[in-house]
Amino acid sequence: MKGFYISILLFFFISNGLIAQEIDTIPINTKDLQIKLKHSPLPSRMGSLIFTPLTLPPKVVSAKINYWNTKTSIGINLNQAAFSNNWSGGGVNSMAIAGIINYKTEYRKEDFSYAQEVILNYGKVKNRDQLEKKTVDRIYWDHKVAVQLSKNWYLFGSVNFESQFDKGFSYSRPNNGNEVAALLSRFMSPGYLTESFGFEYKPNKFFSTRIGTGTARQTFVLDTAIHNDKNKNFGVPIGSQIRNELAFQVVTNYDKDIFKNINLKMKYMMFVPYDDIGFTNHRLDVALTAKVNRFMNTSITGVGLYDKNTSSQIQGSQTLSLGLVFIFPR
Repeated sequence: MKGFYISILLFFFISNGLIAQEIDTIPINTKDLQIKLKHSPLPSRMGSLIFTPLTLPPKVVSAKINYWNTKTSIGINLNQAAFSNNWSGGGVNSMAIAGIINYKTEYRKEDFSYAQEVILNYGKVKNRDQLEKKTVDRIYWDHKVAVQLSKNWYLFGSVNFESQFDKGFSYSRPNNGNEVAALLSRFMSPGYLTESFGFEYKPNKFFSTRIGTGTARQTFVLDTAIHNDKNKNFGVPIGSQIRNELAFQVVTNYDKDIFKNINLKMKYMMFVPYDDIGFTNHRLDVALTAKVNRFMNTSITGVGLYDKNTSSQIQGSQTLSLGLVFIFPR
């Protein structure tokens, strides 16, 4: 009987514990109830913060501003053709080689700028049973200083020199005999030195126009023995070696990538002598260059020239080439 009462008591305590656990887990809505949290009765301590200033030594940066922009390109073109003696299609064994160096540098600081351009171009061709002949031959050296007047206008002064490396000949076969060469030109015969000042219009990087209101040009023919009817002594009086002219000059440059890897470069020059406007000279140089890969390109160039001092008709030349080109810096 005593064990029975003990069992009832254990059942009573266990039942109350389960009921209490179920009541404690019932969620209570605390909305609109003001519940205030009491501070923890446990003691808390905060230490004092000590800030120590840190001294950083100044660092001196050694940096220089480079106001120069330089570009050099070197091109080599080689053409060769060979035929066997029994080649039924006909042809002449030939070898042609040409090279060009184009150097540009520009200094620009605030409103002042200086630019220099050098073009050295020379090429020869040799056909079987014929004399060697030049294909291209040019020396061009230009200097220009400018001071900016407004956003697109500059006051400039320039000096440029132009001539050729090698002798130039005309060729003929009198009485269908051997080929004969007659001397037409050579270095400094002719040679041109041009000084100019005026205004330059440059709205962007790829286009510019110089308007030389005050231009002087000296034409040199140092070898007086080359005079003949074909070159008219390049406008220099017979027996003289130099001719001075004052003129109005316009020089327009265009240099832009018109498509991906395709560049169009043009230069137009007009020279109007003040003492004889009828002998106005015009020259147009055009070069279209397509980049094949990093070291190879193909180009077509043309020159149109109208100069009454050398010919009464328009003169022209054209070349098509595929070759190697190296550009520095890359």
